Amino acid sequence: MDSINRMAVELIDEAIDFADELRVVPYELDSGATVLDFGVDAEGGVEAGLLLAEIQTAGLATVQTRMDEVAGTPMPYVELQTDHPDVAVLCSQKAGWELTFEDPEFDGLGSGPARALVGEEDEFRAVGYFDEFDLTVLAVEAIDLPGDQVAEHVAETAGVEPSGVFLPTFASGSTVGSVTTAARAAEMAVFRLFELGYDPTNVLSAFGSAPLAPVSYDEGVAMGRTNDALAYGGEVHLTVAEGFEDFDQVPSTARDEYGKPFERIFDDADWDFYEVPAEVFAPAKVTIDVVNGPTYAFGETDEELLAESFDLRQS
Repeated sequence: MDSINRMAVELIDEAIDFADELRVVPYELDSGATVLDFGVDAEGGVEAGLLLAEIQTAGLATVQTRMDEVAGTPMPYVELQTDHPDVAVLCSQKAGWELTFEDPEFDGLGSGPARALVGEEDEFRAVGYFDEFDLTVLAVEAIDLPGDQVAEHVAETAGVEPSGVFLPTFASGSTVGSVTTAARAAEMAVFRLFELGYDPTNVLSAFGSAPLAPVSYDEGVAMGRTNDALAYGGEVHLTVAEGFEDFDQVPSTARDEYGKPFERIFDDADWDFYEVPAEVFAPAKVTIDVVNGPTYAFGETDEELLAESFDLRQS
């Protein structure tokens, strides 16, 4: 497979070329790194969110919207499909790079193909994919735009020059935050299988969808809504090569916390993302089609909880 960082940089070039249309604002830092504001101060739209989801999956997924319903009310949904789920979602899209600095203070979470230049997470050994390229992309979820300290840290860790670092950045409480989180349904299912001990290279294709959570500029509300959209409205279809005895443990319905809104789950953890049990991050419904074998279906959606989380008022 070609370098996923090279493929992502091509999409970054597209974002820069169409920055005005996407309502994205690029900045060049003193270090030479490029920050692209997708949804911190900028007001990136749905198309910007779809493009960023493509960037996060390094161009290995098709991302689009559709209209459906939540509790009988028309709502937009985000769909993502990939025939390379091990690399696209585990080695790229997964948010696995913590960015925490004290002086100046910055707190963010990184996802994207830059992780594959480091390759220290267990997923890379399981998949057997490690990237080499002189440019890199790390999508940053944060309420502040990253500066040179973050860019230089990414450059040093990934083994590239700071001028070769691209940091598309967005807040949870933004349109792009809602879109890119809704695009994570398939990633959550594949990662959950990996955590359960399933060989991720046996996942042949992945299709996920979730409702687009209404935007809130309150980051706590936004984090709750976007994760509720996945855990109570996310639906995934996986095609796999081999059976597994724990397929039933993939959906969110298998968790003791099922039925509790994520705003309460985060509050119980004092809003420390890393204190929340990893297994609660899962889609609501999962269909798993074993090639030349049975097709399993597990889980259920909870549209009543979604309607409450989304502050959906019907008349």
